[in-house]
Amino acid sequence: MKKTALDTFDNKGYKPGSIAKRSLWYVIKILFFNTLIPFSSGLKRNILRIFGAKIGKAVVIKPNVHIKYPWMLSIGDHSWIGEGVWIDNLGEVNICANCCISQGAMLLCGNHNFSVSSFDLIVRNITLEEGVWLGAKSIVTAGVTCHTHSVLSVGSVASKDLEAFSIYRGNPAEKIKSRTLK
Repeated sequence: MKKTALDTFDNKGYKPGSIAKRSLWYVIKILFFNTLIPFSSGLKRNILRIFGAKIGKAVVIKPNVHIKYPWMLSIGDHSWIGEGVWIDNLGEVNICANCCISQGAMLLCGNHNFSVSSFDLIVRNITLEEGVWLGAKSIVTAGVTCHTHSVLSVGSVASKDLEAFSIYRGNPAEKIKSRTLK
């Protein structure tokens, strides 16, 4: 039986940006995003745009937000990013308008192929369509689309697409009911 051999891991094919760009972002991220200092959302939106993110109007970005690579991020108008949110966007993350990502939620575009000994990196995009709400401490994994107005409840894990106007709970997340807006 073959065993995992992490010394054979090779990530050379993954090119998320130049060393200089990533290094500069790392410093800016620590100063303005990974801090409890409540810098204005306007300032944060402008910084993200400078780094290539597509950011809509009136996006709210709370303190202590982690964004891996802003040049692989799109956030639509009037969306909210809560305290402690982690956007691990090794791939593209598209957050449409009027989405709410609550405290401590995680968007994880990367994983590893546990079926090969070299533990190869797997990267897939994540999309949150309009009106999606991710509850606090919830997790959306690589390749998932949360369709329009779906809800992922507190602490739940979405490892497959969420249907539109549906509420999901658990690990793995299962549909518990439909969402009706008044």
